Amino acid sequence: MSNTEEALKERIKELTCLYEISSIIANSDAEAMKVTFRAIAMSLKKGFQFPENTEIAIETSIETYQTGTINYKNFISSDIIIFNKIQGKIVASQHKSESVFLNEEQPLIHNVAIKLGNLLERLEIQQNETSLKRQMERADRLSILGEITAGIAHELNTPLTNILGFAELLKEEFKTDNPISEDLDKIIQNAIFSREVVKKLMFFACEMPQKMQEVNIVPSIKNAIALLDASFKKAEVKYIVKIEDDTLLMRADKIQLTQIIFNLIINAIYFSPKKSLVTIEAFQSEKDIFLKISDEGTGLSEEAKEKVFQPFFTTKPTGDGSGLGLSVVHGIVASHNGSIIAENNKDKGVTFTVKLPK
Repeated sequence: MSNTEEALKERIKELTCLYEISSIIANSDAEAMKVTFRAIAMSLKKGFQFPENTEIAIETSIETYQTGTINYKNFISSDIIIFNKIQGKIVASQHKSESVFLNEEQPLIHNVAIKLGNLLERLEIQQNETSLKRQMERADRLSILGEITAGIAHELNTPLTNILGFAELLKEEFKTDNPISEDLDKIIQNAIFSREVVKKLMFFACEMPQKMQEVNIVPSIKNAIALLDASFKKAEVKYIVKIEDDTLLMRADKIQLTQIIFNLIINAIYFSPKKSLVTIEAFQSEKDIFLKISDEGTGLSEEAKEKVFQPFFTTKPTGDGSGLGLSVVHGIVASHNGSIIAENNKDKGVTFTVKLPK
């Protein structure tokens, strides 16, 4: 076979390889990237002059695949660029160190790297769009729920106030009659408890009055930790505090800010196994203050992630909680024009991240 025919044959192999890989990418499934990477690697391997002597490796942070052992004494490679950053590479190696790659084979893996980078960019955009859509849907649900909750809270507030007022008047009248006085005490205690539930619902609905002032969040965090030190010890849970600056100033209602910190730390303690660690972080950007509370518990299910900030939703056993703690936090954060997200950690546990404007 002449050199011209040999060169033409190799060129046809390369073009066939690129066509196959384009088809693989066009039909790729975001849920099956391992299969896609394998198909690309096997097709690319066939595009080389000596496929039986060539091994391909595709390495990215999302997925990796290689056809065999890579010989780093004789190889060519090309970076995979995603949004102008190197996020991986494609490597082609030959078993025999003395084997020579064709001049056209470097551009071949470079073209494949570009195609794969475009695919991964497209998938990341789709994932971000899906995530944003879910966040908007969740925000809409919470907004509607907030309006309903505000109406219920207002409707309950007046009769509860009347029950409490009349019960206290009756107690004064029957203070010498122990059985009746004891029953009235129960009515008063339950009315106070119910009023606290209504108060928490109003927090969620952003209906509570605020006294906004310049606050340094650092002392608030340290005071909360000091008060909860006994709770940490009782639960046999350790904690670590990471605060970048001694002063993190923002405009907030100091009492409500303390409620955010308390509720998130108490929640972290409850879901932390013994001997585990709760991490409390605070830092700032030019415009915002960030508070992160992480635990090493079991994490959140998909259902829990969707409903974690809704009133009365709880994963705690019956009797262990009202399911209002995190909804109160969400309401306070929203009323401060901030945001809060809950994300499972890579290894174990959950991180709640609060962002509040300065």
